[in-house]
Order: sequence, then C-alpha cells, then structure tokens
Amino acid sequence: MGDTDYSEFFASLNRFFATPAPAPRRVFHGRGRHFPGLEHLVADWYPPVLLVTFYREPERTAALLAAIRAADISGQVGSVILQRRQRQGAGSEVLWGDPVESCVVVENGLRFEVRPGLNRNAGLFLDMGPLREWLRSHSQERNVLNLFAYTCSLSVAALAGGASHVTSVDMNKPSIQWGLRNHLLNDQDLSRVTPLAHNLFTSWGRIQQLGRYDLVIVDPPTRQRGSFEVEKNYPAVIRRLPKLVNAGADLIVTINSPFLGADYLIDQFSKQAPRLQFVGQLPIAPEFEDRYPERGLNICHFRSG
Repeated sequence: MGDTDYSEFFASLNRFFATPAPAPRRVFHGRGRHFPGLEHLVADWYPPVLLVTFYREPERTAALLAAIRAADISGQVGSVILQRRQRQGAGSEVLWGDPVESCVVVENGLRFEVRPGLNRNAGLFLDMGPLREWLRSHSQERNVLNLFAYTCSLSVAALAGGASHVTSVDMNKPSIQWGLRNHLLNDQDLSRVTPLAHNLFTSWGRIQQLGRYDLVIVDPPTRQRGSFEVEKNYPAVIRRLPKLVNAGADLIVTINSPFLGADYLIDQFSKQAPRLQFVGQLPIAPEFEDRYPERGLNICHFRSG
C-alpha cells in the first residue's frame, strides 16, 4: 500500500478477529505512536461495523479491504467504513457491506447506540470504558452531575451503578436526545434523569438549583469552536465546582490535548479550587496506550474535603 508498511496493522486485525469479538473496542491505535509510520491510522470495532479512520489521504483501499476480509475468518464483519479525517469536512464511505446509519453495541452489559462514520465521533468513546466501569462501582445512592455529557454514556454507567439521580448537561440538543435513547436502551428510569441541553456557561444557576452533588464528571472537548477551549475556559469551570459539591464528593475531570496533560489540571485545581484535592489518575482502555501518555487522554480524580 504505497510506501507505507502496514504489516503491524494487518497483524492486529488477524489477532483481533481470531476469536469472537462481541464488544466494541479499538482494534488498532496508530495515533499512540507505538507503530512508526502508522500514526495516521486507527481502527474501531462497533460490531458488526469496522470503522477505519485515516488522518491522511487513504492509500490503496482495495488492498486494505482485502486484508480486513482475510482477517475476518469467522464472518463477524458486516460492514467496513472508511473515514477520512485528514482535513476539515472530510467524510466517510462504505468500503464493503451495507450502509449502517446506526447500531446498538453492548459494553459490559450496557447498551449504546452508535453511528460509526456518520459524524466525526461514533457516539461512544471507547477509551473511556474503564471510567464507565469505575462509575458503576462508585455511584451508589449518589447525586451525579455530568458536564459536557455528549451522548450520556457516563450517565448511563452511573445509573447502572445505583446513582439516585443524574443531571446531564450538554449544549447540543441532539446529543442529549441521543443520551436519553441510551438510557431507554438500558431500561433506566427517566424520572432519575435531568437532561439539560444548555450552554454550561449560562446555566450555572440552574445547575446549582438542582442541589449539591456527590459525584461530578467534567469531560469537555479539547477545542470546540464557540463552546469550549481548554486554556480559556477550564479555569472558569474549575472555580465553579466547589459550590456544586457536598463534602466527600468525587470529581472526575478529563483532558485530552497534545499540549496539556494532567499536570495542567492539577495546577489549575490548586489555584482555582484548592479545597478539591487531587487523589490520582484513573486508567484509560489499554488499547489506547500512548508512547507519550501526557499527550493523550488523562482522567484525573479529585475529592472535596
């Protein structure tokens, strides 16, 4: 395929599809910089869809598809979608199989609607799988606030873990509606869910009116024009948090930037909210291991004194 050696990618496909793969997972993570020359390539499995994403112009897609079909020895792949991310506005195409607008995947017993290839993100961040499991173990009888909730997978996990109530905030109304469908897919009681399709920065009063929280999740985009920029907006968010939480509350705060890591969050909390103490970092899915972890997703755990 051009001058690029794709043997590591093909080997990953062969290993992955050698056994049944019923759960969504990242199959290949070239962006983690462990495979020189393949930093432009990732592959995600949303059964039965394999989503292959190129961050540069794709090469010889027919050869790529042949390798995928050869690896799929038990016929698990129903559709292969190629997504182009090398430039703003690049789209996706079905390389093989039927177009799939949406499908439901199951992760550790929880069901989520995904739309692989339809948008830049499929609707379920696979690197956050361990955090969803952590929430299921730490949400019992807790009032949970999920900021930048997107499709509410973390809210679903919190309710599955016995949360008394979850408030999900995201300025994108279709994402919040998607999140409600995820709750319904898991037969969760919507009376225990408050969805707020609001701009966070104009909604602090409403969020405070809903009571103090025992568990807060802050998972913003790195940079989203018109809504959030890490260095500009994160300090203001952090300053607000002490007024929202009960004593002993847990706060899960993420950053995913090639320029800023966990140290940035720890420093900002010490400046903006010193009574919220750093506890440690939580793991991400092992398939997303990065040669330079500080440049990838960092999940920080703070606690209210």
